[in-house]
Amino acid sequence: MSRPHAPFLGATTLTFIKPRLRRIFRPITARLAGAGVTANQVTIISLIGSIMVGTMLCCFPTHPASFTALRIWLVMRTICATIDGTLAIEFGQKSRPGGFLNEAGDIISDIALFFPLAFVPPFSVVRIVFLIALIVLSEVAGIIGPLLGSDRRLEGPLGKSDRSIVLALIGWVTVVYGKLPEGAWLLVPVLCLALVATIWNRLRFALADPHRSTGGKISTYRVIGAPAFAIKSKLSGIV
Repeated sequence: MSRPHAPFLGATTLTFIKPRLRRIFRPITARLAGAGVTANQVTIISLIGSIMVGTMLCCFPTHPASFTALRIWLVMRTICATIDGTLAIEFGQKSRPGGFLNEAGDIISDIALFFPLAFVPPFSVVRIVFLIALIVLSEVAGIIGPLLGSDRRLEGPLGKSDRSIVLALIGWVTVVYGKLPEGAWLLVPVLCLALVATIWNRLRFALADPHRSTGGKISTYRVIGAPAFAIKSKLSGIV
């Protein structure tokens, strides 16, 4: 199977920050594991937090304080993602139910955090709903990687961490200037194009995976960085 062209186009910020975050939070994660905290509990906390912040933004979409809370929460969500992934992969807590919870939690959280933008000028409901639909499709494109005989795909250019950065920048501009500039609506079509590229990259990398023809089975688990990762079992005797 030939390698995909221009693989650098699939890079995301997660590619660069994940190893560093993993090292930074490993001691904290070890303490949490010792205290009996599980990866699933962290995932649920992250999901609930995203829904709460998204609800607050829907209720107060033009209040700068809401976007201050959004920026703080995006940092906390990244920390939770690192911790739950480390608990799962390094402390023996990976599981198929956990992987499903992780995937569903990521999608629901993104919907909860992006939907309030529909009420923020100069964005519109139709544009934001279309953007959310592409976000969901991009995650589905990653999830079906194992069904195509590959791993869970995390290619960009607009992966989960990149979307968090976009939301944080929107929050920063809103807090500093009190509102978004009129031309900010152009951000939505740009993000949509980036998501289409993300979907395409995830599918093409899955189809070009050199391990697809090994005949191994695929099991979906968690890894660092919150999105679940497919760990390839090399022989048919391993599940």
